[in-house]
Amino acid sequence: MEKLLHFERAEFDERVAAVKKEMAKRGIDILLVSEPPNLNYLTGYDAYSFYTPQMAIVALNHAEPIFITRFMDRISAKLTTYLSEDNIRPFPDEYVNSRTLSAYDFVAEVVKEIGDERACIGVEMGGFYYSARAHADLLKALPSAEFVDADLLINWIRLTKSPAELSLMRQAGQIGDAMLKRAVDTAEPGMRECDLAAAIYHQQISGTPEFGGSYASSALHLCVGERALAPHSAWTDKPLPASTTINVEVHGNRLRYQINIARTICLGKPSVAYQKLSEIAVEALNAGLESVRPGRTCSEVQEAFARVLARHGLEKEGRLGYPIGIGYPPSVAERTANLRKGDETVLQPGMCFHMMPGLWLDDRSVAITQPFAVTDKGYEPLTSTPRVLFVK
Repeated sequence: MEKLLHFERAEFDERVAAVKKEMAKRGIDILLVSEPPNLNYLTGYDAYSFYTPQMAIVALNHAEPIFITRFMDRISAKLTTYLSEDNIRPFPDEYVNSRTLSAYDFVAEVVKEIGDERACIGVEMGGFYYSARAHADLLKALPSAEFVDADLLINWIRLTKSPAELSLMRQAGQIGDAMLKRAVDTAEPGMRECDLAAAIYHQQISGTPEFGGSYASSALHLCVGERALAPHSAWTDKPLPASTTINVEVHGNRLRYQINIARTICLGKPSVAYQKLSEIAVEALNAGLESVRPGRTCSEVQEAFARVLARHGLEKEGRLGYPIGIGYPPSVAERTANLRKGDETVLQPGMCFHMMPGLWLDDRSVAITQPFAVTDKGYEPLTSTPRVLFVK
């Protein structure tokens, strides 16, 4: 059976070693990993199976992680991970949606097998896929263990990308560029919003002539007319007016590595005031980007952006940006550092962010954004779409 690994085994070993080092520092003997991006990061696992219980067990006294998943998904684990047969543990289907059985009892039995029942166990308390029921069942099954919150332990390690990861981020950026070009080229008065969305989705999956794309961790945001005042609207089946504003945010995904990028498209000539607003947004965005340097903090980058807005009498309430990388539903961000006032996270080469200086005012909005990677000297844009208002 041919393995579908996208990184060398040595890179996976380095990731696991970094996680174990942090576990030892915190006094954690066993880490139960439930978040799909973290499972992918540590093992390479990739399948749309996270709607049922699945976990990787990382133990200080065990070389490889042990992956636990539904029995029918064991084939995906064999295909997409480097793990040995012994470290892939499928649970029977009788555990799925059962009123009497819990897959976390199965997890607990593996924990007992490899560790002390009184071990200190870290769990991802803030994870999207670690439910209150999961925690309650584990506490019941392992009453002598000490459970501690290890949420974001892996996420902070993932924040700095390796050269191999950055290569996939750049490819994701090329897919994002192709999606935006398709949006700009296709949008025209009279076409249904859903048909525009379909064209963008087609480009997302077909990718570029060199490589294909995949499903993203978020739905396409296609905000038209009045809905452009809301940042996360979906499309309708209404026809596009002859004169309207379209905010579109796309998500280019290459082998689970994802970038976000947004642009505003105007059908019909925009007002002078609106054109000026878009220029201010781009000026502030560029100031934020130019302030990026290793050693500077996220807060300092936000301040550089905010100073430009302030000169024009404007203010952005929301954060300026967030880290990006491996993308699985439902989150587009890594949930760690934020480009906003007060975040003292120090930038390092290899970190990737989506700088999102969208301005949503009472009666108008504009969304022109930029994904980027921190470099030794500044920033590298991960997309090449011009930072301008598109007018058709």
